[in-house]
Amino acid sequence: MLTVTPRLRTRRPSPTTVEYTVSTSPPPTLPLRLLLGFTILLRVIIGLSVLLLLYSKFLLSAYSIPLEPYSSRPPLQSNEFLWYLAYKLTTSSLGAFFTHLSTLTPSIILIPSSATILYLLSLRLHTTESLLVLRGLGIQTSSSSNTFLSGSTTRFIPTEKIQDILVNEAFRGFEVRYYLVVVVEGEESVVVVFPRLLPRRQIIETVWRGVRGCLFEPE
Repeated sequence: MLTVTPRLRTRRPSPTTVEYTVSTSPPPTLPLRLLLGFTILLRVIIGLSVLLLLYSKFLLSAYSIPLEPYSSRPPLQSNEFLWYLAYKLTTSSLGAFFTHLSTLTPSIILIPSSATILYLLSLRLHTTESLLVLRGLGIQTSSSSNTFLSGSTTRFIPTEKIQDILVNEAFRGFEVRYYLVVVVEGEESVVVVFPRLLPRRQIIETVWRGVRGCLFEPE
């Protein structure tokens, strides 16, 4: 329900500009928005719990400095307010629970498992790749990263460097897959469009016709 097979969205800001986006994100219905909001909230709760568990384990080590009690709350904009929150959290019943849990978990198990959980929480649910065509200027490819820790990968190819845009086919196991490529002048290898998703042939052919019509042919 959270992901679908790659689908195409086309946007035309102007007669000389067109953007093709292929994504595994389903249509944004109200139930889906609520479900995505719930998953984001669940990710935040799990991530904060893992960080609190690691911090509780650190406080039990010989490298930590005991937190001093605060008689009054520091200003909200100050750095001391963060330490005030850390003190309040670790001395609360929730903090006592995580402290007890950290004493039961060896560091050799806690650290690798926490790192794995945090990495899994950073993974994106959807993959999005796009192709922006600007007549007279060139094309720009964009591909989202696997995690929220890094940004999208983009590349711009000027029109004068584009020799051709083709639809190729290749075997992937026992399956024939079609993919869109850009032949760039001076480069030995071609540039594959939508390399991670490799959408079905109908989408590839639709984008191919649109790109050639916008980039090389007048309206």
